[in-house]
Amino acid sequence: MYSAQNCQDCQLRGACFKAKGNRIVERNHKLEAYKEKARRNLLSEIGELKRKQRTADVEPVFAHIKSNRNFKRFTHKGIEKAELEFGLHALAHNIRKKCA
Repeated sequence: MYSAQNCQDCQLRGACFKAKGNRIVERNHKLEAYKEKARRNLLSEIGELKRKQRTADVEPVFAHIKSNRNFKRFTHKGIEKAELEFGLHALAHNIRKKCA
């Protein structure tokens, strides 16, 4: 955590933040390390191949459920019920795919 010493006399105070005291900046170094690792993985050769494969494997399924099966929004409230509802849509999609 970093804290500014004196923000009262700073000319950029209004553009920087609006609190009454001095500005405090918190850094999560572990999160930044995870983000950097994810960025390196995504930009690697294998990462690029996997991203290209995702557009062929995963995205069409969501598009099919959304447009062809007319799924626009969840009918139940809450994460658990929404996960269950989408799971049923995915299960139905897989069954249709196996039967075709």
